[in-house]
Amino acid sequence: MQNASGSRILVVDDETDILNLLEYNLKKAGFRILLARDGPEAIESAKASRPDLVILDIMLPNMEGTEVLRRLKSLDSTKTIPVIMLTAKGEEIDKVIGFELGAEDYITKPFSPRELILRVKAVLKRTSERPGGEEEGRVITFSGLTVDLSRHKVLVEGKPVELSTTEFRLLSALMQADGRVLSRDAILDRAWGRDCFVIPRTVDTHVRRLRSKLGRAGDYIETVRGVGYRFSEE
Repeated sequence: MQNASGSRILVVDDETDILNLLEYNLKKAGFRILLARDGPEAIESAKASRPDLVILDIMLPNMEGTEVLRRLKSLDSTKTIPVIMLTAKGEEIDKVIGFELGAEDYITKPFSPRELILRVKAVLKRTSERPGGEEEGRVITFSGLTVDLSRHKVLVEGKPVELSTTEFRLLSALMQADGRVLSRDAILDRAWGRDCFVIPRTVDTHVRRLRSKLGRAGDYIETVRGVGYRFSEE
């Protein structure tokens, strides 16, 4: 599990007051802080320093935060870095777009520094943990889809598929349900954890991304209207 102490966080915002507020509170919580004021600087800093997490504003000069997120998730050196969007744009469609692009969480301004720190810790915990213990050595296979729970690997027809930690947990939860339907709340609990702060709609966004990455194997993830999802072997 990722400890707060020593974790590096890249904070990206063009407002000096916000940068100062975040830097003060995050340092007080034991994090090491990197700062960037626009999109290009954020991308270069992320590539050079490989932070443990990025807190990213959307409305930035030179390049919008959504484009920064898209580029971070497209680069091999930065695509696994979790990103929390922090912005005044709080409409549901803005959140959906952020999650579609790969954000782990979405916080709207004005915000509580205490809540933000709790959510940072929750994301770091979720994205740093790997299945272990009773899952050690366990591999689930079905019709060309292989999920290695202990090694955090997914293969489709023998070819590796790159999934985020949340996507991997989502797929694992569905496959381990043995065909049972999981509600969105149950999926949030299993894939995000009990200390998650995201809305149930987030599950739908991640399911779409997961299906897309799995290709034809994604068809096994079945939507049960009004209830949730299940991994169907039919």
